[in-house]
Amino acid sequence: MSTKLFTFKGGVHPPTNKHTQNVPIENAVDPKIVVIPMSQHIGAPCDPLVAVGDTVKVGQKIGESKAFMSVPVHSSVSGTVKKIEPHYVPGGAKVNCIVIESDGNFEVHESVQPKGNVEDLTKEQILAIIKEAGMAGMGGATFPTHVKLSPPPDKPIDVLLVNGAECEPYLTADHRTMLEQPELILIGVKAIMKALGVSKAYIGIEKNKPDAIEVMKETVANAEGIEVAPLEVKYPQGDEKRLIQAITGRVVPSGGLPMEVGCVVDNAGTVATIGNAIKTGMPLIQRVVTVAGSAVNNPKNLYVRIGTSFKDVIEQCGGYKEEPGKIINGGPMMGIAQFSDEVPVIKGTSGILVFNKKEANLPESQNCIMCGRCSDICPVYLQPYRISRYSILRDFDSADEFHAADCIECGGCSYICPAKRPLKETISVAKKEILARRKKVK
Repeated sequence: MSTKLFTFKGGVHPPTNKHTQNVPIENAVDPKIVVIPMSQHIGAPCDPLVAVGDTVKVGQKIGESKAFMSVPVHSSVSGTVKKIEPHYVPGGAKVNCIVIESDGNFEVHESVQPKGNVEDLTKEQILAIIKEAGMAGMGGATFPTHVKLSPPPDKPIDVLLVNGAECEPYLTADHRTMLEQPELILIGVKAIMKALGVSKAYIGIEKNKPDAIEVMKETVANAEGIEVAPLEVKYPQGDEKRLIQAITGRVVPSGGLPMEVGCVVDNAGTVATIGNAIKTGMPLIQRVVTVAGSAVNNPKNLYVRIGTSFKDVIEQCGGYKEEPGKIINGGPMMGIAQFSDEVPVIKGTSGILVFNKKEANLPESQNCIMCGRCSDICPVYLQPYRISRYSILRDFDSADEFHAADCIECGGCSYICPAKRPLKETISVAKKEILARRKKVK
């Protein structure tokens, strides 16, 4: 498999701008204040387990929900709980948050203990460790990992795919993680394979990361059933359904999940953090964040504590080079623009991108010229121009007939459109409306 490059039909080739790919991960300056949201994942928000005035330690569980579709939240510092109140988060919502003032000691909670060797752990123990560590997809989707690893009995899984594609421009957090923490990824892969009961795993890495491909090949050389799958450089290669199609040839049905075709996909950063939770016992309290863009003085990859403000992180990169025109949580294609830098880093913050005003200003949209380029490159085989038109007309029934809900919101259509139509944005509106209607019917 190592001589073949895997890919999928469609997709686009935006400039990669991986300016930080050779910049090693640095520990971010420890924050004085953290704002930790009680909801950093898909599913039920957590209820606070602490009160104002309480003293907390690093790794201590401070929020939890009894719902299955949820993960707990932990303190990233030791110190005192100052407030419990709503704050804006990178997704744009106002979420209940626990505000902690650090005491600067970073005393670790007694519950943080190594979990032993994967070989000695049972499937149930691994799933419990992953849930208790607060694991949610760190590629941006923030789906609770223990839920993903608990498919129903009628959906047998036989393949694990580790997503190291990192196809979004600018982002290099996963690249650096594969280079600097390959042993943690190996521990995580073995743990997930055991939890799923699978004997085959592929680590998909785009060929523009040859050093990561070599490092991971060396790391898994003696590991049975684990293989590195080099991928063509194409966006959105990192979408889990595109990754499944590229490597296994299996096609996830419309409206279906990877488990429909016997697959589970986990992001490389997520897998490394699972490995760390097993090796050290430390839950998900910090993550690697790529800080880049034309308006940042000194782009870096930083290991940042959850709850640190974007403003503090950007200041550690020399601050703003010029007045920012746009700040994005995540990558430029699928990330979410922020109205303020006073939002906290959360579990899904893979990048903080800051662009100057010139780059942030989008060209004025023109009339569709019916060129069909958006349909040619759509990795889901949709007709974006049609769905967009129906969305603008608020004809959501017609948009549904053209499978708007299957859109993965990769933004490839908007990128390739010569008329600069806001295709992704208008399709997203239709998708949200359609899914809301379906939920209401249920």
